[in-house]
Amino acid sequence: MASTLQLEIVTPEAKAFAGVVEMVTLVGVEGEMGIMPGHMPVMTQLVASELIVRQNGQNIFIAVGDGFVQITGEKVSILTDMAIKADDIDEAKALEAQKQAEARLAQKLSDEESATVQAALIHAATQIAVKRRHKK
Repeated sequence: MASTLQLEIVTPEAKAFAGVVEMVTLVGVEGEMGIMPGHMPVMTQLVASELIVRQNGQNIFIAVGDGFVQITGEKVSILTDMAIKADDIDEAKALEAQKQAEARLAQKLSDEESATVQAALIHAATQIAVKRRHKK
């Protein structure tokens, strides 16, 4: 059995990550999953949370938004609306985005606007949580 698997994380803007890894830990709608080489094939929904990638014996922490995950024994493909490495998160910017989204939710919004603002709030909160968990 192989000791690594291919990971690809794609957002609407770009390919956020592509490489060979030892393990991926993510949160799906059914809960937290650890994915190692040889994992049974699964397709599931990704929940906005922290993704942990084990590569070359080191953990990489990534804030991800909602999305979808396809797992085969050799590959994990993630389609998500956000993927930012913890080291690249600007906490001040995320706090400001969170504050703006909360203020916007207090206003009368259409259902579509409300959904967009809710997504922005979730993105900001996820980034803040991941950044604070891994501050250097």
